[in-house]
Amino acid sequence: MPRKAPKRILSTLDSLTSLPPEAPIPSSQTIGRISQAQGKNLFTCVLPSGDTILAELAPIFRGKAWLRRGGYVLIDTAAFEVRENKIGGQIVNVVRNEKDWRKMDYWYIY
Repeated sequence: MPRKAPKRILSTLDSLTSLPPEAPIPSSQTIGRISQAQGKNLFTCVLPSGDTILAELAPIFRGKAWLRRGGYVLIDTAAFEVRENKIGGQIVNVVRNEKDWRKMDYWYIY
């Protein structure tokens, strides 16, 4: 039987994903839309420019956050610029309350 996540981890995830980050976000981060799940922790995301990127889910969200096709995520591309592989970024935040995120200055897409 799978182990349940401790309540402190779930409350941390709730506080991380319920409110959008303060504006402005760093230039290495962008908002993307999930188009397809590629594997256990890999997702194909569409960027505002129309490009597609393969993004890896951050370890804090693995097995705890549900991501669905068409959902929005915050992707950080800085760590994967120096690596030579197919993964182009890491999902650092999951957009849960889309209404609050759309009010922010950096939500200029879609």
